[in-house]
Amino acid sequence: MLRYLPFLLVLALWIYAFIDCLNTPESKVRGLPKVVWVLIILLFGEVLVGPVAWLVAGKQRQPAAGGGTLSERHRNRRRTFVAPDDNPEFLASLKKDTAKDEPKDEPKDEALLKDWEADLRRREEELRRKEGGPGDTGGPEGPQPPAQG
Repeated sequence: MLRYLPFLLVLALWIYAFIDCLNTPESKVRGLPKVVWVLIILLFGEVLVGPVAWLVAGKQRQPAAGGGTLSERHRNRRRTFVAPDDNPEFLASLKKDTAKDEPKDEPKDEALLKDWEADLRRREEELRRKEGGPGDTGGPEGPQPPAQG
C-alpha cells in the first residue's frame, strides 16, 4: 500500500493544478496564455514540472483579505474579546431572559398549587379508605372526600 503513495500524491497534485488552472480567470494567469498552461500541466504532470510551474509561476496570487502578512495583521489587531461576566450587553440579555421566565401571575400559580394539594389529599383519603387504614371512620363507604367549591 505504501508503494502507491507517491503515485497518488503526484496524481492529486496533477489534478489539483489542472482544475485550478481551468477555474482561474484569464486575467489572473501570468506569463503564458491559459491554454498553454493547461497543456504544460497535462504534458509534464507525471514529472511534477507542469503542476509545480503552474502553482509557482502561472497564477497571480492575491494577498490575504486583510492586507499585509499574517504577523502584521496580528500585531496591529486590537483584542476585542470580553469575558461574558464583563460584557454589559450579555448581562442585560440575561436579565431580559430571566424576566421572561419568571411567572407574572402569582395568584394563578397559587390557586393551581392549592388545587393540586386538595387533589393529593383526596387521593390519599381514597387510598386509606380502600386499605382500611387509620383514616377509616366507619360507614360502609368510609369517609366522604371534602367538597370542593
